Amino acid sequence: MSTTRQLQDAIMKMKQEKDICILAHAYQNHDILEIADYIGDSYGLSEKAAEAPQQTILMCGVRFMAETVKILSPEKKVILSHSDADCPMARQFDAETIKKLKEQYPGYAVVAYINTTTELKSVCDVCVTSASAVKIVRNMKEKDILFIPDCNLGTWVAGQVPEKNLKLVQGGCPIHAGITKEEALAAKEKHPHAQFLVHPECVNGVSEIADYIGSTTGIMDYVKKSTHNEFIIGTENSIVSHLQFGCPDKKFYPLSKKLICHDMKLTTLADVYHCVKGDAGEEIVLSEEMRLAAKKSLDAMLQLG
Repeated sequence: MSTTRQLQDAIMKMKQEKDICILAHAYQNHDILEIADYIGDSYGLSEKAAEAPQQTILMCGVRFMAETVKILSPEKKVILSHSDADCPMARQFDAETIKKLKEQYPGYAVVAYINTTTELKSVCDVCVTSASAVKIVRNMKEKDILFIPDCNLGTWVAGQVPEKNLKLVQGGCPIHAGITKEEALAAKEKHPHAQFLVHPECVNGVSEIADYIGSTTGIMDYVKKSTHNEFIIGTENSIVSHLQFGCPDKKFYPLSKKLICHDMKLTTLADVYHCVKGDAGEEIVLSEEMRLAAKKSLDAMLQLG
């Protein structure tokens, strides 16, 4: 029987020997974060992968994240840590649906949240992250915009950029969207001295009573800089655990025990061990035609953001 530390030591040794860069999304368990080369949000990780000297990238996250790494680093071997780790929101629309929406709303630019498949990115005009969405939409020359797939993020963006006409198409993160205003009010009543921090994928009723709205990285940065000592965390519950490690003198409370992304939790430390060993994981393969078509929306994001 191996201990956590023994598995971590074995992974660290093998990744050095095999020249592997390990990326871990912030929703991964803490034992995986401890052996990662880079930790962060989805797009930030893909940028780190492009800069990394290693030629093999192991993404501990979900499929669209590994695909984004491959789009930006086609010369590198990209491995997804668990082949079943997907994002329900990423598959709420397909390319054919977006083509029909473009016909229905001629002249509208299509903005896609980065939590989408490569196929979907290939028929959209620009990608956004939760951290960059407001700035990018504000900088777009088009006034009329189709925003997919997250209506809650889209509603928040529309409120920040009233000069734009955002058409929202039904969709969103089922984990964040499942939290109600009543649950948020109950958490605030239970922890009256705590600041309430939420992800913009939460419904408007939850976001409107928050002290801070931002991306996962934004929430974590806010906490580290804040002079407050107690926080209710309105995003995936692993962030509560990570903040407890990062700021042990502060107190953190989950908004709800339901805020768990089961796809993110599929990857275990043992999976990472077998991936670096070479007998697990799935290599991401994209056709060059599809990769280049999808890359246009990411390039537009960089230009506007």
